[in-house]
Amino acid sequence: MIELEIQGLSARREGLLVEVGRLVLAGGFSLQRQRLVQDHHGILLTMVVQGPSRKLRALEAALDACERFISVKTFPFVEGETREHFAASREPMEPARTVPPVARPRATAPASKGAPVAAPAVPAPAPAPAPAPAPAMANRAGMAGGAAAPVATTAAATRPPPRPAPAPLLVPVPAPAPAPIAADESPFEFILPMLPASVPPRVAAEPFVELVPLPPDEAAVTRALLELPSEYPRIVPRLLALTRAVAEGARESSLTLAGQRTGAWLFEREYALDVGQDLGTAIEHIGAPALRALAEVDQQGDQLRIHASPLCTESGHSGCAFFSGFLQGLLGPAIAPGSLSIFSVCCRSYGADDCVLAISE
Repeated sequence: MIELEIQGLSARREGLLVEVGRLVLAGGFSLQRQRLVQDHHGILLTMVVQGPSRKLRALEAALDACERFISVKTFPFVEGETREHFAASREPMEPARTVPPVARPRATAPASKGAPVAAPAVPAPAPAPAPAPAPAMANRAGMAGGAAAPVATTAAATRPPPRPAPAPLLVPVPAPAPAPIAADESPFEFILPMLPASVPPRVAAEPFVELVPLPPDEAAVTRALLELPSEYPRIVPRLLALTRAVAEGARESSLTLAGQRTGAWLFEREYALDVGQDLGTAIEHIGAPALRALAEVDQQGDQLRIHASPLCTESGHSGCAFFSGFLQGLLGPAIAPGSLSIFSVCCRSYGADDCVLAISE
């Protein structure tokens, strides 16, 4: 016999445990425990099964062919070892953000204060042309027989040329002051990308922690069933108090023992003459009617479906161990000699709609 841990990722939760439980049962394995966890990627299924090693490949092939799984893996199960689910979300490490320096305009070097700035050059005016001789003087020279002409020419030649206009002086102009840098200059803005509204927030998945099983607390079981003859079938409050009184690792074994004692007591009281029956007849005429006194039950062949189990109300705290022990104590003496195997296919405390118990010889 080998024990395997099945880890699978599915998109939907409804009916997942029922379908996978049927595959495990059809492959010749028995279910030990199971767990469903809501994750960012989907539904994380963890299931521990036990069965013959020769049927391992057939079970793995059936799991790979199951359309409910997005991906599925099997691992050898080691008692007391905690294995993280392979598809569980992991928180990414955010890289450190570096803020680039704010770019500022480069200021130009101002000119030295008081340095003269050359004004635009103004061209010097051209010298005024020499005035032409007056016509009266020319007429007089002609009248005098030309004697006065040389005198006029000599006077014009000896006249000093006009002085050129003085060049304008260069007046120093103060350099313009550099433009001041605005004190309220806005820094660069970094806009982070926004996530789409449809993406759900990341939720850290709870790790799958395997409890160390402990033997049943017989003293607590005896106290819980002390008033069984007078309180049956109104024993659910006693059983819920029993689950809170014992250690967490002894909860399942204590419920199993309480169920076996209750089933054996009921068989001796009401079904002591119904012996030597086959399994199907015993389930139909003894097991299903007896369970209906404690909860709403439907029979489907060799399986019993328990609706709204009063012992499986807390998430992850299953009470199906009591019903399994109850059927063992009740049906064991009634069927023909042989071994009786009862295991939980699925449980509403792990997310299933109903609790399903499979019974086989």
